[in-house]
Amino acid sequence: MKEKAKLLDQEGIRRSLTRIAHEIVEKNKGVDDLIIVGIRRRGVPLAERLAQMISQIEGTKLTVGKLDITLYRDDLTALSDQPVVHATEIPFEITGKKIILVDDVLYTGRTVRAALDAMMDLGRPKSIQLAVLVDRGHRELPIRADYIGKNAPTSRKESIEVMLKETDGEERVLIVETE
Repeated sequence: MKEKAKLLDQEGIRRSLTRIAHEIVEKNKGVDDLIIVGIRRRGVPLAERLAQMISQIEGTKLTVGKLDITLYRDDLTALSDQPVVHATEIPFEITGKKIILVDDVLYTGRTVRAALDAMMDLGRPKSIQLAVLVDRGHRELPIRADYIGKNAPTSRKESIEVMLKETDGEERVLIVETE
């Protein structure tokens, strides 16, 4: 894979998340009944950062959950004969709550569809909103993000590579050539 363009550096990621945090507070008129849930892998550290930023804005601690969607994917057999399943950590009631689902990149919408199925198996939230760091287009399902850090129209020959300190030891978002 060849690096084509740098979309965001560490400061750009921080600014994008800060803006999203403010938008979440504004749209929800505060943080009552608000829960932040990150989709494993890189959605989790982004969710934790958003929760921390929102807590600083509102002066109250938010609950953060971690959602594994492996068994809900529609491409499970294409991934591996033995997919690695990580724990879903949502040790609280979600029924009647406003859920902010967080992921790094929105592409076809299939990951979000799997996450919605997983969430509905855990309860019936009042609402589910989607926050993504990057929206790259090419939707296959009628899914859109409520909060977007950066829109990055790409070709199908390109990919978005998100690197975060918590998972990769560095901070940046790149467009890379895949072919």
